[in-house]
Amino acid sequence: MSPGERLKARLAARELLLGTFVKTPHPAVVEVLGESGLDFLVLDGEHAPFDRAATDACLLAGRAVGCPLLVRVPAGDAATILGVLDGGAAGVMVPHVTSAGQAAALAAAVRYGPGGRGFAATTRAAGYGRRGIAEHLRRTPGEVSLICQIEDPQALDHVAAIAATEGVDGIFVGRADLAVGLGEAAMGAGRVAGLAAGILAATGAATGLYCAPGEDIAPWVGHGASFVVAGSDHAFLQQGAGALALLRNSVPTPGGKP
Repeated sequence: MSPGERLKARLAARELLLGTFVKTPHPAVVEVLGESGLDFLVLDGEHAPFDRAATDACLLAGRAVGCPLLVRVPAGDAATILGVLDGGAAGVMVPHVTSAGQAAALAAAVRYGPGGRGFAATTRAAGYGRRGIAEHLRRTPGEVSLICQIEDPQALDHVAAIAATEGVDGIFVGRADLAVGLGEAAMGAGRVAGLAAGILAATGAATGLYCAPGEDIAPWVGHGASFVVAGSDHAFLQQGAGALALLRNSVPTPGGKP
C-alpha cells in the first residue's frame, strides 16, 4: 500500500492522525520529520516559499521515508493541483473553500476523466511509466485525498454540504483565519471555539483542525476531529532553541551566580 493509499484509508476510517506543517522548503526537513513517527506532513505552499522545484524535492524526500505528504496549495487552481499530484503528493489541502460548488470543482481537479486533470503515466506518481494507463487510472482514486479548509464566515452555512460533497475526504478548520474574519484577535476566542466544535461534528468527510504547539487536542477529538495538524518545523525550532536558552540561564556563572 502506498503512503497515499494508507492516508486516504485512515482518513476514511476516522483513525486519529497527527501531523505538522512544514514551512521550510528543504527535503532534509521532510526527511527528519518524516521519520519521527508522525502520520503525515503538510507542505505549506500557502504561507511559506514553496516553488514547484522545492515542492518536488520535498515530495521526493517524503516518498523516500514513506511518509504521506499533503500540499497546502496557495489556491485551488487546477494547474497547481495537477503539478503537486503528478509529483506524488498524497493529496492537497485547499484554503478558503466556501461552497459545495467550489468543493465539487476541486474534487474534479484531483481526478482523471472528463473535466478532470490531465493524464500522464510518466510522472513520479505513476512510477515514471512503470504503471500502465489502466493501473494508474485504477489506483489513483484510492491514493489521493482532498482536504477543504473551512476558515471564512461565509462558509459556515455550507459546512454540511461541503463535507458531503463526493470526492472530499476531509474538512479542516482554519481557526486563525476564521477568528480574523469574525473580528476576533485570537483563535481561542469563545465564539471561534464554538463554531469550530460545530464544524468538527459534521458528517460525511473526516474533520480536523490546526492546533498550536502543546495545545490539548483531546477536547477537539471529543467534538469529532480525527486528524490534527499541530505546530510546524518553525515552532519545533523555536521551542528547542528556547529550552536551550533557559538551560543556559540556569547554569551558574564563573563567579558563582546564575
